[in-house]
Amino acid sequence: MSTPTIQTTQQGPSIVVAGPVRERYDEILTPAALAFLTELHHRFAGRRHDRLADRMRRRFEIGNGHDPRFRADTRHIRDDADWRVAGAGPGLEDRRVEITGPTDPKMTVNALNSGAKVWLADQEDATSPTWDNVIGGQLSLHDAIRGTLEHTSSDGKVYRVTAEQTPTIVMRPRGWHLVEKHLSFIDRTGRQMDASGSLVDFGLYFFHNAQALIDGGRGPYFYIAKLESSEEAKLWNDVFSFSEEYLGIEHGTIRATVLIETLPAAFEMDEILYELRDHCAGLNAGRWDYIFSIIKNYRGRGARFVLPDRSEVTMTVPFMRAYTELLVKTCHRRGAFAIGGMSAFIPNRRDPEVTARAIEKVAADKRREAGDGFDGTWVAHPDLIPTARAEFDAVLGDRPNQLDRQRDDVQVRAEELLDVRIGRPITADGVRDNVSVAIRYIEAWLRGIGAVAIDNLMEDAATAEISRSQVWQWIHQSQTVEDGTPITAEYVEGLIAEMLSTTWRTEGNRFDDAAEVFREVALRPEFPAFLTLPAYSRFLVETA
Repeated sequence: MSTPTIQTTQQGPSIVVAGPVRERYDEILTPAALAFLTELHHRFAGRRHDRLADRMRRRFEIGNGHDPRFRADTRHIRDDADWRVAGAGPGLEDRRVEITGPTDPKMTVNALNSGAKVWLADQEDATSPTWDNVIGGQLSLHDAIRGTLEHTSSDGKVYRVTAEQTPTIVMRPRGWHLVEKHLSFIDRTGRQMDASGSLVDFGLYFFHNAQALIDGGRGPYFYIAKLESSEEAKLWNDVFSFSEEYLGIEHGTIRATVLIETLPAAFEMDEILYELRDHCAGLNAGRWDYIFSIIKNYRGRGARFVLPDRSEVTMTVPFMRAYTELLVKTCHRRGAFAIGGMSAFIPNRRDPEVTARAIEKVAADKRREAGDGFDGTWVAHPDLIPTARAEFDAVLGDRPNQLDRQRDDVQVRAEELLDVRIGRPITADGVRDNVSVAIRYIEAWLRGIGAVAIDNLMEDAATAEISRSQVWQWIHQSQTVEDGTPITAEYVEGLIAEMLSTTWRTEGNRFDDAAEVFREVALRPEFPAFLTLPAYSRFLVETA
């Protein structure tokens, strides 16, 4: 199925395709699209590396006792009450329910038929970045935008888009930290490096679909993940401005919604909105990655920063309330939408009791968000859309949003964002669940599946990150379970062995590889910033 390497013909910087080129890949990896990717990397790859170095420095500082604070050098931005963001583009005026999910053909059809207002077409945490998923996702989106997408499953079932009104697509590219090893950037000096996953995902989608989206009455819209600073937001804004100019599209056509899902970003919400103000539609409370970010940054700062079982870290604990209320207040002051997060509970059509419990939990979660002033929320399953919509309808009525609710009652201090005391124990079941969930998720991820239903919860890369980072922190902070048993590497190894010996395995399973990845990211002295970095390099890279 392979063909010779594709390379741009221009002199100087270039993009080389190092991965296999399969059926229809040439429709995405066109010479013109590769030339655009080359320009993106030529102009912005160096700045990307600078921003990643900034992240490392900041993480080192926090680890050595320097807590994040609201920045003194940007206080003038926060104090200036006059500036506003661009706001909603066409098709984004009402975002009360958004469905999230990967971009394979079946999931794309299901999302477009779901009845949600917005579909987060996820090339990030809900997608395992296999080469087939990266390019296949682009093909699914290309076809869906043009109304030609159709999928036939292995059992002969045909999936077609039948909805009269489909959700507005908001595509989520990978974060700045991830690379795309199936594409290489060669700079003007001849140095070769892995392409940026962010620039690849954004660039291919924008290049092929921006004009078609505009012609269809909507636009090229993006969710921006894993930002840690306003400088990273400025980098994205410059990418957007250049890309619009490159294709001859009016400045400000792109709309971005930024996930506030890292602790440093929570202290720079105003600044992030300001740097993206010409292209910004809103912020999203990315709850799971936010919890992971707190664990990652404070993993070595002592027992007072240790969180209990994952199930105890709910949206109602004080530090999560402070974070979400500050987000709503900041957004509405600037004319930006505040979008709530995803409850992990999902229904099970074969188990009415599980479904009833999921609906009850999701309804409570969405009722709280709507009452707090959020303008919309996420769900991970189509069956939960009516539940989420009912809670937001009850607050919004016929209004498309509640931007008029300014939340002047909210005053959040830095100390409140950092007060992670919950007062609950770590349990043996909590440790066991973390080991089991992380390994089962990684096993699916290695097989190319990025969003996985496990024990009636929707798990993605972010929830797996919480699970493995909690295990690492519990070990290194000498924690015990409720009966006093120390949580050690040996203790966790016993749980790994138990899990592997009792798990039903199908042909082609990757459990042994998954356990190896888990040991690397949870049991070794070094703490990888993201579990996906070593796992991707070792297991997902193909050669032509």
